[in-house]
Amino acid sequence: MRQSSLRALLVAFVLSYATAGIGAALTELGPWYFALRHPAWKPPDAAFGVIWSTIFTLCAISGWMAWQAADTLALRRRVLVLFGVNALLNILWSALYFKLQRPDWALFEGVFFWLSILALVMGLWRLSRWASLLLITYWVWVSIAIVLNVQTVLLNGPFGAPA
Repeated sequence: MRQSSLRALLVAFVLSYATAGIGAALTELGPWYFALRHPAWKPPDAAFGVIWSTIFTLCAISGWMAWQAADTLALRRRVLVLFGVNALLNILWSALYFKLQRPDWALFEGVFFWLSILALVMGLWRLSRWASLLLITYWVWVSIAIVLNVQTVLLNGPFGAPA
């Protein structure tokens, strides 16, 4: 592996795990969260860390593969924009759901978050099929998370009402 390729892989992991770290810092599993009613099928809280770690690892590898396949400045810019928008929406979802305690707002934003993953999958397809396919797990997991978000809103809403 060339030095520049190894450096690109390292940058991809740093950016992916930085996104994960910011999202994790915004995720407060305190009394408010534990007081929520959750659907019976919700995975145990301990599973979320393993799932997200796997997803962010796959995202880093996908980003690196797409970057390596991008042979023009315009294609590299597209890779950066697709991953950058997705990272911002990922972080915003955590901020809305956990920090602001507004699963209803997170649900609305989750539609854009979900679409950003779909845009990644589709936007990377011609560039690198493998980079694109590595993101399918992410898309499926966020699809499940959105259904869980819907159920949480239905079981607990309305949110933001005076106590």
